[in-house]
Amino acid sequence: MAAKNILISGCSSGGKSTLLRALSQIGYSTIPEPGRRIVTEEMRADGGALPWVDLHAFARRAVELAQSDLSRAKDMDGPVFFDRGLIDAAVALEQAGGPSYRALLGSERHYAHRVFLAPPWPEIFVTDQERRNSFEDATAEYRRLQIAFDELGYEAVELPKAPVTDRIDIVLNTLDAG
Repeated sequence: MAAKNILISGCSSGGKSTLLRALSQIGYSTIPEPGRRIVTEEMRADGGALPWVDLHAFARRAVELAQSDLSRAKDMDGPVFFDRGLIDAAVALEQAGGPSYRALLGSERHYAHRVFLAPPWPEIFVTDQERRNSFEDATAEYRRLQIAFDELGYEAVELPKAPVTDRIDIVLNTLDAG
């Protein structure tokens, strides 16, 4: 079942959400980024589970939401593309002082063997009210994710810094070749 769950991860502001929107527009099932959904909800409710207020609470909520997203994907047809997911959340929770991502994730493979990583891309990096981390912070997060995917036995395919149409072709051709 995990083989139909396709994870697109990587650097903040690296073009992941743009890629997922484009995949959705051509008919694929997609799951939006848990972190963005949490930040939007917390900002509306004047909550404290924000990465710049309480990273541990934010990451704990991201883990719960990512687990829920995986359950929801079971009822979707065809491949389901995730904008970040449980591994990203588990890595963030460890960074915030929580349990190790290895202990949290266990031996279950939640996503297809190949995951796609959007690398740091300074030319498109932007911050906003919901994304306040610096490029340096985003790059450090990317490196932690690279290590985690390797340690967990995933094959990380780095996406080129290229137009979204090129990225779509690479993702779909890589899936077909796998």
